[in-house]
Amino acid sequence: MSAPLLEVRNLSVEIVTGKEKLRVVEGASFSIARGECVGLVGESGSGKSMSAFAILNLFPSPQARIAGGDILLEGRSLRGLSPREWRQVRGAQIGMVFQDPSSYLDPLIPVGRQVAETLRAHGRNEGTEARVLELLDLMELPNAAEVARKYPHELSGGMRQRILIAAALALRPALLIADEPTTALDVTVQAGILNLLTRLRAELDLGILLITHDLGVVAETCQQVHVMYAGTIVEQNGVEPLFRRPRHPYTQGLLGSVLGPESRAGNLFSIPGSVPGARDMPHGCRFHPRCPAAKHGVCDTDEPPLVIRAEGGSDRCARAGEIANAWERAA
Repeated sequence: MSAPLLEVRNLSVEIVTGKEKLRVVEGASFSIARGECVGLVGESGSGKSMSAFAILNLFPSPQARIAGGDILLEGRSLRGLSPREWRQVRGAQIGMVFQDPSSYLDPLIPVGRQVAETLRAHGRNEGTEARVLELLDLMELPNAAEVARKYPHELSGGMRQRILIAAALALRPALLIADEPTTALDVTVQAGILNLLTRLRAELDLGILLITHDLGVVAETCQQVHVMYAGTIVEQNGVEPLFRRPRHPYTQGLLGSVLGPESRAGNLFSIPGSVPGARDMPHGCRFHPRCPAAKHGVCDTDEPPLVIRAEGGSDRCARAGEIANAWERAA
């Protein structure tokens, strides 16, 4: 088998404030192949975006840093690259689509010029106008030349998101990181963006890391899914087996909010409490204070390891088998 396009190995991220070091990602590992869409799922505060920022070494705060592990792009380690080497990687080899287009598009510059900036930043000064129009056509934007002359406020939310995707793919990167690309969009526009990402993945043999809190989005778009909670990956599997037989109670809670037994019965389901902060991490399993299946003396003692299962996938739960069986019986 060929090497993965992206391989994240035992990644840890910490935030340093004075003498205090707070781990916000702990031991995360996953890989993405060419032409594959992998979902990274969890509530806000789970560590999803920090994992993405670590891949690009582009943290929102200078206090955040990679504390351990490695990140390989086509077999090449990205740890320790110089600023000049990072400029060659960002945009050219890895593209990034952020959550809110309004925060990343300059309101005073036409969107076509903003897409062209990606090309010029990498020394592509010839044929930029034609490439911009080609990209806007690829994004299925009608009348690309007219759209290129518009300012962000003249476009809908879905069109602005397509502009960000166009800019991220301007240099034909092999990997696209999409951080909550549909969160602020209504259902019909969201479906259009997801269909676009699926088409681009197939046509461009594009690897995609899709960061989301919505397992419904994962079901529509991804082949593999990693469920993240409190900075750790608690379950990993293919989309179909994970939806059919989730083994971690947190995964079951996320599924139950959209398609689990409780919601099929017509009842609103939610996970009580919230994700703990890095300063308030519980002893034992990080999820046990919120877990309806937690067992005293088991779940609150030692943090369970990530166990690779013979039937496929992996999970971090001491009671995974009985919890998965209970889900199947309830279904």
